[in-house]
Amino acid sequence: MKKKTLLSLLVLLITNILSACASNQLAEDVIDAKIGRMIMVGFRGMSIEEAPWIIQDIRNQRVGGVILFDYDVPAASRNRNIASPDQLAALTRQLQQCSPEPLLIAIDQEGGMVSRLKHSRGFPESISAAHLGTINDPDSTCRRATTTANTLRSMHINLNFAPVVDVNTNPDNPVIGKLERSFSSDPATVAVHAATTVKAMHEQGIHTALKHFPGHGSSTTDTHKDFTDVTTTWTPKELEPYRALIKEGYRDFIMTAHVFNAQLDPDYPATLSQKTITGMLRDSLGFRGAVISDDMQMQAIAAHYGLETAIRLALDAGVDILLFANNSTYDPDIGRKTFNIIRTLVENGTISRERIEKSWERINKLQHNHSLAEQ
Repeated sequence: MKKKTLLSLLVLLITNILSACASNQLAEDVIDAKIGRMIMVGFRGMSIEEAPWIIQDIRNQRVGGVILFDYDVPAASRNRNIASPDQLAALTRQLQQCSPEPLLIAIDQEGGMVSRLKHSRGFPESISAAHLGTINDPDSTCRRATTTANTLRSMHINLNFAPVVDVNTNPDNPVIGKLERSFSSDPATVAVHAATTVKAMHEQGIHTALKHFPGHGSSTTDTHKDFTDVTTTWTPKELEPYRALIKEGYRDFIMTAHVFNAQLDPDYPATLSQKTITGMLRDSLGFRGAVISDDMQMQAIAAHYGLETAIRLALDAGVDILLFANNSTYDPDIGRKTFNIIRTLVENGTISRERIEKSWERINKLQHNHSLAEQ
């Protein structure tokens, strides 16, 4: 009788141990998938056959989004992701089909000089934000934005890194003013045309990302190339478009700037600044959507911080999605490297699981929101 009792207890103990192990493994698998949703990367390839590594990372849930380009900067080649409407639609459809969860497929289709979908490749013509701001007719802006949104939807692209809400305080700015990316030097005009653009995109189910927080319009240098300090040129009016749109209920994506602004944080550029992202954007302005970094491979970050340090600081700051465009330098392992770094930071307690959960909840809420037009 005792032997049977002992045997029963042993079986029960083994069952409990196996159950606990299975539960722990399930918990690890879940947190891994949530970390993956926080990573977006760029890749080379006109078809999934040309990009086996990105397909593997998508299937294994090591990345949750991709960004598309028409030009490969490191290779100085026009052979990147976009050749024609038919080719692009096939690529994006295949990418989405490979993903266990809804995949963010992003692009910079601002209009004018910053347009990845070019007329020369069979896409509709576009005009710049500066031109629309000069016309200053919201109906014209709406028509243009609707055309862009319809094009993106037909290409199975669901996130447009637009509109730019930088205020054109420095017309000679090499990355904003000179490229005609800003609607106006007047924050109110910027807010009106940005809101019109957002509404048109949302009506077609396209996510938007206001950029570049907390304001890039006054810069005199390029964050792609090096450290960019706006301490003496930035003014609080550059926050006004964000304030206006958030007050109206905007809760989609906002992209950070890599600018350094000692008025807001004497230690870190905006993407890595808890004072700027959590303190100002979330706490002061009340933003409840998801924050995505500008390209973490830009020299304003990469030349001054190691990869692990930059990732840790960005997560501490409150960034939800880390963007690695792979178009300043090219590293097919960047998604897996980033995933492994975040995983290690969670394992050693540097980043809490609750921090990962918060970002996942924001991202998940947006990706499963089928009523963007109501925002």
